[in-house]
Amino acid sequence: MADDDDEHLKEVTEKLKQGLEVKDRRYRLKTYKQVFLGTDAVNFFLAEKYATNIADAVALGSELMAAGIFQHCLRDHPFKNEPLFYRFVDQDIFHGGVPITEDGKGSSWADVLTPQQSGGSQYGAQSLQASLPQEVVLQYDQGQKQCVLSPLDSHNVKLLDNVHPSQWTNPDTADKYNLVVIGAGAGGLVTAAGAAGVGARVAIIEEHLMGGDCLNVGCVPSKALIRCARAAHEARTAGQFGVEVDNVRVNFGRVMERMRELRAKMSANDSARRFASMGVDVYQGHATFTSKHSIQVAEHSLKFATAVIASGGTARIPAIPGLKVVPYLTNATIFNLTELPARFGVIGAGPIGLELAQCMARFGSKVTVFAKSGEILGKEDRDAAALLYKQLQADGVEFRMKARYHMVHSGGPEGQEIHVQLLGLHKDQAKETIIVDALLVATGRSPNVSGLGLDAAGVQYDEQDGIKVSDQLQTTNGSIYAVGDCCTAYKFTHVADFMARMVVRNALFFAKGKMSAMLIPWTTFTQPEVAHVGLYQDDLTTKGIKFDTYTRQLKDVDRALLDGETDGFVRILCKAGTDCILGATVVAADAGNIISEISLAIETKTGLSAIAAVIHPYPTQAEAIRQCGDQYNKTRLSPLIKSMLRKVIAVQS
Repeated sequence: MADDDDEHLKEVTEKLKQGLEVKDRRYRLKTYKQVFLGTDAVNFFLAEKYATNIADAVALGSELMAAGIFQHCLRDHPFKNEPLFYRFVDQDIFHGGVPITEDGKGSSWADVLTPQQSGGSQYGAQSLQASLPQEVVLQYDQGQKQCVLSPLDSHNVKLLDNVHPSQWTNPDTADKYNLVVIGAGAGGLVTAAGAAGVGARVAIIEEHLMGGDCLNVGCVPSKALIRCARAAHEARTAGQFGVEVDNVRVNFGRVMERMRELRAKMSANDSARRFASMGVDVYQGHATFTSKHSIQVAEHSLKFATAVIASGGTARIPAIPGLKVVPYLTNATIFNLTELPARFGVIGAGPIGLELAQCMARFGSKVTVFAKSGEILGKEDRDAAALLYKQLQADGVEFRMKARYHMVHSGGPEGQEIHVQLLGLHKDQAKETIIVDALLVATGRSPNVSGLGLDAAGVQYDEQDGIKVSDQLQTTNGSIYAVGDCCTAYKFTHVADFMARMVVRNALFFAKGKMSAMLIPWTTFTQPEVAHVGLYQDDLTTKGIKFDTYTRQLKDVDRALLDGETDGFVRILCKAGTDCILGATVVAADAGNIISEISLAIETKTGLSAIAAVIHPYPTQAEAIRQCGDQYNKTRLSPLIKSMLRKVIAVQS
């Protein structure tokens, strides 16, 4: 019976190919090669008596799609009786891919890696996957670039298969692209997907790992660790809730394996295969501008009408004597650890450094943070920073504030230690040496701008600040735009995302979106979290803007009391004498979620008084926002209004 069904499908397919008008068709900005219309296919099925009604014809078309005979040209729709474009699979444009193995699957890194017995980890024990090499070397015409994923267990192999497939074949180059994107991090992927979704012919180029820092060495792995660290902390402090947990032990190897497992699972969304299936030409290799309208990648020369640079950034390494000689960690390498360092140092007291410092302390490391200034989170509200500082100290984190470095060097019997030598704060103070087993450098980000041929493209840039862009994200070459860490001081995934959305509208549809109009919230994901949106008190003072401050301490919020999370507050700044919100800071266990209500209010110009009129579920910590609104409303009760209200009540009594 199955054989008869297969023969029937083959017959229908052959006649369908002969009977349909398959040709190049144009929609909006793009020409779709060798496609047919869904309505034409339905009419063919009816005319040839393969179906007796439209519903049956649509069902037959759906069956052919499920069998892989044809597909929607952008993979956006099932089969419909509508003038949508469909293409036979054997006529589909090749957008890049991997060789198919005998079992019908694509080739994998597991097929090409040479198993070997790797040495012990940097802490002297065997890695979790000793049967595979510690690193993969990615080879390009321009030289070698190491992929620093380690260990190469099944999870990291899956990650590589998704975001840098082995033996990837670059696509056949189009005559000219509507849009070419350099970099497949958050900004690049959103740009490519958005442009392809509206019909543009798009190419994206990535020499390292698709998904960029966020997926591979940033947001995703760090938040996985933060969740585990919170679990360890909650287990140790469960006694306050009457829950006795004895002998809490952190299995650091399992913590890191969980991170790798989740990262690999999430990587499918950013995979080369997924973007090729969306109709994006996916290129592996190093991109270099060769003119104002062309880019070279491997042997391919890509001509474009518009290009977007989304090359991201890398960890900035401070000029500390000896630092470059020792095996320091950055965000690009810390997630390769498989064993917990007994002593862990962090250079930098910003969000990344403090998030990971707290994690490692809660996992059991002795942690020391070196801060160049005399404070942590220098940009944040001082009360917020003070609360976090207190919690970090309670977690066992030690600080060396106003650190002045003499040098950093290797030490110990086998050179496995890292010695951080500090000068005294005063001339008469002796040097201090802090010994650690691992040292994380978290002192900011530098834009990736070198080696891209930006001069040939007529794009102005600075090694320190990145690519020069207008408020509409246009570079000094009007046909080239930039998004993300390579061109902005706001180095957040969500900012790169919205910059990309703006660029698609500005570049392809002549919109005039402005970066300066963006309202950008952010969160430091420590415990408690510190979230902010809008202007700070210092900003308002500097600008000469008068403001009123409304603060609700979490110790006065019922849900925070019940949760045992009273160290925090909601602080809202309003234009003096009004309920117009100018900025806000939230310090709470879930501040990153709580801040969104205030962000929405600012974006929609909803006043603090209006928030006070919104019923919030009781008990929640977000009630603190409404209670700030109540504070504002009380300021409107002037002596005159109070007097009038008393008279109204007196009349009724």
